[in-house]
Amino acid sequence: MRALEIFEAVGLCGSISQAAKRLGISAGAVSQQMKLLEDAVGISLTVKDGQRLRLNAVGQRFHEGCNQAFERLRAATAELERAKNANNLYVSALPSLLSKWLAPLVAEWQKDFPELSVYLDGTHTEPSQSEANGADFRISYGEGIHDDQHTIELFRDCVVPACSPALLATAVPPEAARSLLDYPLLTIDWRPRFDSPPSWTEWFALNDVHDVPISNSRIYSLSSMAIEAAIQGQGLVLAQYSMISGDLACGQLIVPCLRALPMPASYYLTWNRNNFHKAQCRDFQRWLIARGQDQQHMTNELLGRA
Repeated sequence: MRALEIFEAVGLCGSISQAAKRLGISAGAVSQQMKLLEDAVGISLTVKDGQRLRLNAVGQRFHEGCNQAFERLRAATAELERAKNANNLYVSALPSLLSKWLAPLVAEWQKDFPELSVYLDGTHTEPSQSEANGADFRISYGEGIHDDQHTIELFRDCVVPACSPALLATAVPPEAARSLLDYPLLTIDWRPRFDSPPSWTEWFALNDVHDVPISNSRIYSLSSMAIEAAIQGQGLVLAQYSMISGDLACGQLIVPCLRALPMPASYYLTWNRNNFHKAQCRDFQRWLIARGQDQQHMTNELLGRA
């Protein structure tokens, strides 16, 4: 087990010396454990690359499995540590929604619970696995979410174009939407994990701009990355309103043309029924459902203007 642990560190660090620093042992001890592992499995896992020792093709494949196993072990250990403290809350959500919508809201909620430890886990792990991972709550996206007794629709978002005021200082009316084609268009593509948000082609069609070539400067798999690129003035992004509300409020982004398109699916809140003996879980559920209703109201208002 010790040899496997050291082997995983070597694969992560890319060298014997860096793995030794990470583990707080000597380079000689790392090399000795690597040799013990290779003797045990009966095959070479490394190859010399000048003065450096790196994993060969077999070693890289073996490392992928070892890394996954150690990540699961670390996650299980972290769960045990959280279980020692009953005064905590574990919330799992999709990474971009967590960073751009949920985390700022939770910061406000936690002011009423200063003694509470809140663990926010940005991951694509779905609700079927959240209880096994010890999460109190999970926010998922998509239709057909299971377990209706412990799942509720949180809100269905919409998308609007957004950019830095440095890129486009003034808004344009819907009839002038074609003018946005003069700027770089940043695209968000979630496939194959989820259906992607509405495209620029769909948004321009809403504004009676048809059959035009749309060149994309970059395509992002995470909404938060595309939004950050827009904040930096790199182009226009068709962003979810829930994720840019804070950036709009502080002036980092503007909506140059207020025409909204609904998302193809909703966000859902799933909870671990075994943890509802904790008062913070009951309070958080009520509070988050109310925030989802607030967000839905804002979405409905925007769609009503389209």
